[in-house]
Amino acid sequence: MNFQAKYVLYIGNFKLSETVITSWILVALLSLLFYFLGRNLKKEPTSKAQLLVEYLINMLNGFVKQIMGERALQVLPDMIPYLGSLFVFFMTSNLTGLFGLRSPTADLDTTVAWSSITIVLLYYTALKTQGLSWFKGLAQPFILFLPMNILGEIARPISLSFRPFGNIAGGTIIMALIYATLGWISGFIPAISIPIGQFIIPVPLHIYFDVFSGVLQAFIFMMLTMVFVANEAAE
Repeated sequence: MNFQAKYVLYIGNFKLSETVITSWILVALLSLLFYFLGRNLKKEPTSKAQLLVEYLINMLNGFVKQIMGERALQVLPDMIPYLGSLFVFFMTSNLTGLFGLRSPTADLDTTVAWSSITIVLLYYTALKTQGLSWFKGLAQPFILFLPMNILGEIARPISLSFRPFGNIAGGTIIMALIYATLGWISGFIPAISIPIGQFIIPVPLHIYFDVFSGVLQAFIFMMLTMVFVANEAAE
């Protein structure tokens, strides 16, 4: 049983995988959603949709400012909209399993790309707030800690990439094995034409692996991004 992303679209020698196609679908749907939510906005909200959007944005603004602090947001003034977009895209990517699509987060390429953005923001903030003196911190508290601190910097993007990938890919593999097992068991009960077990038994597992774990991993990734960047701004 192959759990790697498959190539589903071929254009000459150019081929696109399930991950890319699903990501494009999500980007298109989210763009349409945000377009319709953002049009016809008024200074004095009169619709429930605008009230809900304003409430969520104010909650996000307050949460990010509380975690990161004013200094980090002065260095990165667009951090709040970036974090909001990251969380929504990350969360919806994890929820695609509910619709029979392969989650982009189950592909290591996706999580490495998101982690790379976080690492770039981290070092940009560190160099902008501390300058070249940041490199001296690698030898703290004394020079013998230099190799260990360098390994810590290398491990940070690896940890950021593999944490969501491992959780989502693991859930995808478990659900595929459960469906395969239930399909095999239903073969021994020919009297039941519709394999009810394949619909009822996986539901609570989908709620955990796709909904709970998916939202949780998106929140953890956003939190780690905020903490890492804020720590460098606070030095």
